[in-house]
Amino acid sequence: MRHSILRDGLIAGFLGATSVAVWFFIVDLIVGRPMGTVVGLGRGLFSLFGPGHHDSVAVLVIGYTIFHYLAFFLAGLLVAVIVHVADRQPTILAGALILFVALEIGFVAVSSVLAASPFFGTLSWVQVAIGNLIAAAVMGTYFWRGHPQLKRELHIALTGEEEK
Repeated sequence: MRHSILRDGLIAGFLGATSVAVWFFIVDLIVGRPMGTVVGLGRGLFSLFGPGHHDSVAVLVIGYTIFHYLAFFLAGLLVAVIVHVADRQPTILAGALILFVALEIGFVAVSSVLAASPFFGTLSWVQVAIGNLIAAAVMGTYFWRGHPQLKRELHIALTGEEEK
């Protein structure tokens, strides 16, 4: 079954964004501050527009949620492009794997630096790392199931030879 890049990207982005949102919600419930992570991230996001923004909790949550889903839709589209290009050029998957690892290391590094910020201080690098791994697993599972040829293409990308 043939899938469009746009369809695959939007579905994968939705699944990834939702899985991270659920993860943060569960963590926030455990520590007794529902929506605390989203409010903190919303404050941090809106602080990029300059000091003095005292937006309501609803504005922070809605604004960050829109940003969160848009970011994941873009990530899903990038992965969809890579998966579709891998049909013709399987070696792109090796580069994508290296890019994924580098981005994960970058996210962990940035989130540990931002932990010192008054806006992001409630968010630990462990939460970010686990959230990103959950999203990667969910999005990866979607693509793995929807594109059965990925197993063969990944084997070619990592070994340089066709499966026997």
